[in-house]
Amino acid sequence: MSQPTHITLLDAAGIQVRFNDNEVLKGASLTIRDGDHLGMVGRNGCGKSTFLKMLAGETQPDAGEITRRTGLVTGYLAQAMDGEADATVMDTIRGGAKHAMQLLAEYEALAADSNRQTELEQQIAAADAWTIDTRIKTAMTHLNAPAPEQLMGTLSGGEKRRVALCRAIISNPDLLILDEPTNHLDTDSIEWMAEFLKKFRGAFLVTTHDRYFLDEICNHIVELQAGRFYLHKGNYSDYLESNLARMENEQALELKRKRFLRRELDWIRRGPKARTTKAKFRVDKFHGIKNTQGPDKELEMELIIPPPGQLANRVVDLINVELELGGKKLIHRFDFNFEAGMRIGICGRNGLGKTSLLRVVLGQLKPTGGSRKIGVLTEFNYVDQERIQLDPEKTLLEEVAEGSDMIDFGNGRLAIRAYLQRFGFNPKRINMKVKSLSGGEKSRLLLARILKHGGNFLILDEPTNDLDLPTLRLLEEALLAFSGCVLVVSHDRYFLNRVCTGIIAFEGDGQVVYNEGDYEYYREKLAERKERSAKREEPAKPKTKPAPTAKPRKLTWKEKKELEGMEEAILETEEEVARIEGLFADPEFHVKHGSKTNELTAALEQAKNKAGELYTRWEALEAIRQNAE
Repeated sequence: MSQPTHITLLDAAGIQVRFNDNEVLKGASLTIRDGDHLGMVGRNGCGKSTFLKMLAGETQPDAGEITRRTGLVTGYLAQAMDGEADATVMDTIRGGAKHAMQLLAEYEALAADSNRQTELEQQIAAADAWTIDTRIKTAMTHLNAPAPEQLMGTLSGGEKRRVALCRAIISNPDLLILDEPTNHLDTDSIEWMAEFLKKFRGAFLVTTHDRYFLDEICNHIVELQAGRFYLHKGNYSDYLESNLARMENEQALELKRKRFLRRELDWIRRGPKARTTKAKFRVDKFHGIKNTQGPDKELEMELIIPPPGQLANRVVDLINVELELGGKKLIHRFDFNFEAGMRIGICGRNGLGKTSLLRVVLGQLKPTGGSRKIGVLTEFNYVDQERIQLDPEKTLLEEVAEGSDMIDFGNGRLAIRAYLQRFGFNPKRINMKVKSLSGGEKSRLLLARILKHGGNFLILDEPTNDLDLPTLRLLEEALLAFSGCVLVVSHDRYFLNRVCTGIIAFEGDGQVVYNEGDYEYYREKLAERKERSAKREEPAKPKTKPAPTAKPRKLTWKEKKELEGMEEAILETEEEVARIEGLFADPEFHVKHGSKTNELTAALEQAKNKAGELYTRWEALEAIRQNAE
């Protein structure tokens, strides 16, 4: 990897963009230098994709200027792939390296005695054009692209997306602009893409909802908020810390401003008789600070899922399920019983059958072997990967209301307007048309429309695609609070770790395995299985040394979670002990609580015993953890 030169590649200054009455970018400025690995974050609809399009030269700002270095080669992945339907996959990908292909074509057409040969060879070497075919093959393999001869018009949205990503990266551009590159990629492809970007010789600006991805690849985070950019040094974790500090500072300044205004307002209302120069100065200062705008407040969101109805003892049982489609074995003898409170994540490479398993659970696809049994109280709510289509000419309210002003919500009713506000839609925008929304806002609207139907068994296929990070965090909180059953397909490692109590993994050749715990725990157990398998395959060696002692056992996933919550549990128990002891120490105890003496004595003894048990358990778990390390 070549060392960055810190030469300015692109400078965007004073960028302004307005859509009707909505000012998206308000004099935003950003400079991108060689070696910058930038991740962009911000709410859906704040202008991220619009800005990326302008940097790629596809649209122009209403005001401001974008200056590019002479000869800058740019690779761009848009949110939507617009390609010729009759073009092949290979032709489409090669179109991303026109500059390199033209150099090679000119070189091959040169006369033997041409004076251009040396110059062209230098240009080809600089563009790394000699290896273009190798790079195309590598990218197509690791990003799981469709076959080279397939026509673009026959591909699914996810397949087109992977083709577009290959097209964007194969030219080795000076600047890569990537809009949600991890959408529709499986975990292995995401990890390869992260390694590719970490070693990338130029600069890139990427917007993504994948928090682990941002943590791995970025040296700066660009936050787009209220129409302006805020640059944070470091990766996503560093950004969270610095952003919190910035928000706390803004709140402190706003509090100081409000205190000043209250004091001065009180002084002005007292109406001093002598309007001296000093008094006039105070009045002028008051009006100056009064007209100063405080920090912009983001619309509060509280993504809600209607409370589920009760589930029976049987939710859905899969019994020895086999599935074969198109002559390909997808599932081989898989047994599983879904239960209330489970949040199961499904992972694995694209094309192995994850969505097909969802359809088996739903009863939309009959297994070729085994059976599926459903409980009498089970009600599905399915968020499809392709999802329902929105009518661009309808308003947000019309799309979600579907002819009704209210939705059933638990034992009550909730107004559609209030429901949409919970999903982060400003009341002023509820009557605007769907066609004016960003891609991410449309995804959020679809989520609102589907989730309103309730159900006690949620099935979500790639729900994180196109959602912004604030909405994604709220979806995670909503799923954690959901008391029904959840089955979700996702390649977002952070999402799977945060939400899931178990993982169903497609490992190829029809092998589908279940592992209790989150995604990281599954990967840990997978590595152990592979290690054991490799040892079994090793040829037997003569014993020259004593057999190694058995490895100390590791904490199970449940024990890890128990240890993580132990400190809080001990603190709560000790606070309860202190509260009851405080009651006994009260001089008026017998007057206030005399009738409850026996009850409180028993509660105190129980709390003390519980605290002792927690300490003992904590010491045992901590000993296992330390021995394993």
